[in-house]
Amino acid sequence: MTGSVVIMGVAGCGKSSLGAALARAVGAVLVEGDDFHAPASRDKMNRGIALTDADRDGWLTTLGAELQRHPAGAVLTCSALKRAYRERLRAASPGLRFVFLDIDRASALQRVSSRAASHFFSASLVDSQFATLEPPVGEDGVLRLDALEPLEALRERALAWLGGAEAAPPPSPRNAEGQ
Repeated sequence: MTGSVVIMGVAGCGKSSLGAALARAVGAVLVEGDDFHAPASRDKMNRGIALTDADRDGWLTTLGAELQRHPAGAVLTCSALKRAYRERLRAASPGLRFVFLDIDRASALQRVSSRAASHFFSASLVDSQFATLEPPVGEDGVLRLDALEPLEALRERALAWLGGAEAAPPPSPRNAEGQ
C-alpha cells in the first residue's frame, strides 16, 4: 500500500475492526481516530450530545497532523461524515483514499447498543450520525463497501482496491470428510 487510507462511516459500521485488520495486513501504522477526541467531546458523546463542527475542528486538525507524521502511509479510522471533513484530511495528506463502510441505521444502532458498556459513544447519537452523513458517492479515491459483509471479505476487497498487497485467495472448499 502506498499512501494513507481512511476507514470511514457512521458509528457502528466497523471502522476500528477493518482499520486494524487492514493495518496488520499491510504493515501500516493504525491511527484510531477515537483516541484523539478531546475529553470534553468524549463527555458530550457519552451523555448523548452530538458533536458540532466546532467540536470536530481541533480533532480534524490533529488527525491531519497524524497523517503527516506517517508519510509512508497509515490507516486512519475516522467517521469523516461530511465532505468538508474529508477535504481537510485530503489537504493534510495528498492522495489520501477513503474506504466508506456503508451500513443501514438499524444495523448501526444494534452494533452501537451492543458495545454500550465498553465504548463512550451513546447509542442515542446514531440518528445524528446519519443526519450529518454526506455519503462520499462520486468523490475520487473512495471505495464503498457494505459494512455487513464479513470482516475478512471487507479486508480482502480493500486490499485489492488499494493494490499494495496481494489479496489472499478464498479458502478452498472442503470435501465431505472435512479434509
